[in-house]
Amino acid sequence: MKRLQRLDLRCSELFLQHGYNQLQARISRIVSHTGDGPLYLLIALALAGLDGSRGLSFLTTGLTIFALELPLYLLLKNFIRRERPRGLPVFIRPSDRYSLPSGHTAAAFVMASLVAAYYPEASGGAYLWAVFIGASRLLLGVHFLTDLVAGAVLGGSCAAVVLWW
Repeated sequence: MKRLQRLDLRCSELFLQHGYNQLQARISRIVSHTGDGPLYLLIALALAGLDGSRGLSFLTTGLTIFALELPLYLLLKNFIRRERPRGLPVFIRPSDRYSLPSGHTAAAFVMASLVAAYYPEASGGAYLWAVFIGASRLLLGVHFLTDLVAGAVLGGSCAAVVLWW
């Protein structure tokens, strides 16, 4: 475990200790804000209104996935209690104290999986966007790489369970 923690720290140092921090932080803030949540609801509501039964199914399935993912995320975060990165540049104030798993990344992968299931033609862009949201959290100094991986696994797994069920 210590080896993984050292790798996490080195990765964070690599991405946060250089001369491009301010520009990187501005771009990362914008990308990160697209994963705050309201955009997901707007997308789902728009699809429900514009795409008939498929859009309505997208909305209801998405709500079901988030009803599974959110409690699991909170349970894991408060059980594991991994402290956020320290001693490195931080460019936003995180909403809570703990970092594992990344909630933004989990939610982004829920949405990307949902898009892939209902609108496969947009799946590449959706997953790329989810990766960018996760990366933005690392680049803002509030998560380690393994937090992002755990968030992606959590979000993708919850989506897979609901979509399969």
